[in-house]
Amino acid sequence: MAAITKTRNFKVFRGLAYNPCVVSRRNLNLQEYHSKDLLRKHQVSIQNFRLLDSNLNPSSLSDFKANEYVVKAQILAGGRGKGHFDNGFKGGVHLTKNPNEILSLAKNMIGHKLITKQTPKEGILVDKVMVAESVNIVRETYLSIIMERTYNGAALVASPAGGMDIEAVAEKTPHLIKTVPIDIHEGITDKTAKEVAEFLQFKGPLVSKCAEEIKKLWQLFLKVDATQLEINPLVETDDGRVVAVDAKINFDDNAQFRQKDIFALDDTSGIDPREKEAADLNLTYIDMDGSIGCMVNGAGLAMATMDLIMLSGGRPANFLDLGGGVGQSQVSAALRILESDPKVKAIFVNVFAGIVNCATVAKGIVAACKEHPPKHPLVIRLEGTNAAQAKTILEESKLPFKIINDADKAAKTAVTLAQ
Repeated sequence: MAAITKTRNFKVFRGLAYNPCVVSRRNLNLQEYHSKDLLRKHQVSIQNFRLLDSNLNPSSLSDFKANEYVVKAQILAGGRGKGHFDNGFKGGVHLTKNPNEILSLAKNMIGHKLITKQTPKEGILVDKVMVAESVNIVRETYLSIIMERTYNGAALVASPAGGMDIEAVAEKTPHLIKTVPIDIHEGITDKTAKEVAEFLQFKGPLVSKCAEEIKKLWQLFLKVDATQLEINPLVETDDGRVVAVDAKINFDDNAQFRQKDIFALDDTSGIDPREKEAADLNLTYIDMDGSIGCMVNGAGLAMATMDLIMLSGGRPANFLDLGGGVGQSQVSAALRILESDPKVKAIFVNVFAGIVNCATVAKGIVAACKEHPPKHPLVIRLEGTNAAQAKTILEESKLPFKIINDADKAAKTAVTLAQ
């Protein structure tokens, strides 16, 4: 969720992972309890909750009283309630009115892998469980604040149809969506907050309560440098409260220097280690399901390269985007990361250099291959800045590269070698 990633929306690249809409960046991933903690710190009304880890310390629950408790496994994947654990335990979300059952439920989750529709086949290890107050919901609404290009700034989006896929609501019942541009200097005024609360169909004293929550959410949006703050659902409870039950928060990556405490919470436990290693080198790695590793520069060329491979009868195993201004050591590391993928049978290097220097790419490839002889055939197409010099470097290395200038022919060669 760039992000505190709302767990049910966490995207795992599995199966047919070729997707022209993939954005080549990895966003900040925070667990659900982190998002609730941020909301609480900014005085937004949430369910009371506690956290249990492998110590299963009962004292952490000693002052926590509720009529009913929600016990939720904390992983970065959706479908937890319908998931199952590798020990046979069913469900990553449980309700109980008996506080004595909480520890036994948590014990069946912590230290075991939870398998859902959004996790890898082997599941994701659970090391923490959130115990939250269960609230009796009368109504669910939707509220978000987003940065919107149309308005050159922030906008508030609201709907009385909460708890649902907001895209489906917008498509089927557009009259249930209200979008309000926010003046960055004025912010969300009392008048706007009240109008939105009434549109959300809160009545009587709940109008002012909802309006206050909206203004608090705006302050949170500003203070954490958010690009999106989505509350789905924002609920009305049977005891007259307005409560944010679930949250998704996306952050401006450029504000990391101001939000060091938040970015330090980044959870990489569910991230492919190759993706993490690439990110540490300022590279972007996306895992797929084919047999051809792709080294490219720029997301546009990555998409085009994958198209060429698909049209040639092959499938990309991954792509690694070098980006701009890459150094020789990064190129060497990139090749090693691609080769570490057991699915890879051939590697296609397709670089069209502008800021990137072809000679630097060539030197990085040669250095990597001399240190560790390549495991798989390498098809290399380098065009642009210093392409001729790069070709000389590759040829003089005497290494068994397939140097091909034509992109179509290079893609077809990579597909043939992978077979």
